[in-house]
Amino acid sequence: MAKAKIEFNKETYIEWFRLMMLIRRFEEKSAQLYGQQKIRGFCHLYIGQEAVVAGTMSAITKDDSMITAYRDHGQAIACGMSPESVMAELYGKVTGCSKGKGGSMHMFSREHNFFGGHGIVGGQIPLGAGIAFAEKYKGTKNVCVCYMGDGAVRQGSLHETFNMAMLWKLPVIFVCENNQYAMGTSVERTTNVTDIYKIGLAYDMPSEQVNGMRCEDVHHSMEKAVERARKGDGPSFIEMRTYRYRGHSMSDPAKYRGKDEVEDYKTKDPIEQVRQTILEQKWLSEADLEKLEDGIVGQVEAAVEFAENSDYPSTDELYTDVYQEDYPFIME
Repeated sequence: MAKAKIEFNKETYIEWFRLMMLIRRFEEKSAQLYGQQKIRGFCHLYIGQEAVVAGTMSAITKDDSMITAYRDHGQAIACGMSPESVMAELYGKVTGCSKGKGGSMHMFSREHNFFGGHGIVGGQIPLGAGIAFAEKYKGTKNVCVCYMGDGAVRQGSLHETFNMAMLWKLPVIFVCENNQYAMGTSVERTTNVTDIYKIGLAYDMPSEQVNGMRCEDVHHSMEKAVERARKGDGPSFIEMRTYRYRGHSMSDPAKYRGKDEVEDYKTKDPIEQVRQTILEQKWLSEADLEKLEDGIVGQVEAAVEFAENSDYPSTDELYTDVYQEDYPFIME
């Protein structure tokens, strides 16, 4: 049997592996810390879905923006936010990216063009279009990648946003991370149209369904959408078919699905697919990959130590960053 064609270079595959492994180990550690009550409140893990953001990052630039829902740790790290700032936010510490006020669901970094982390289901969809509107208004070529889950596509605001985005040809890429379940309800139980990408076709929006377990497929789809947006041709809608190995949140035992289903998806694990390509091409050895993984584990442990040694916010901070009295908006 002939080997599969290698579409990307060594550096791209190694970066995919590094990023996905960092997210995986970070999330596994977060689950452990949640069990120890070091992390409290809501906590939604990205384990299994790493290829969606890894394939996206290789197709966009640092000047592009990203916004997502509350399963946001992976995207935050992928955008360049330090594991320390993300872990400290999970701890509710003042050194966190949102000063300890947002927690798991509300990561944010203007420096890295990451605009959340939103706890309201579908709340980020119109905001993503708004960010794209700002880029078009300013005359840049930057795009906004707006993630949502399969449950969020049931929100009415999605349809309003899709209509406006197409009407105004906004440079936004809507990405549905279809991990098969909206909390505990399968897609099949919520809609007659199980191919979610078809929703975009009602607005003449270029839409397609992609294997979200393969970085290569994600990259190709995002690359097309990014090029279209930069040319001024407007938005795209991509349904990434992916899977979360854990429950919806840390409080979800996921009894609504069988073990066989989970194990079947694990045979398509995105990290293992990239690992095998790296080994087959002899770009790195098993020992090299183990060394890389050890360094990532050390990076995560350093993030935990940073969070442990950081302070909680002062009570003086209770009302800061909540309300802006003198917004610098100039009427002409």
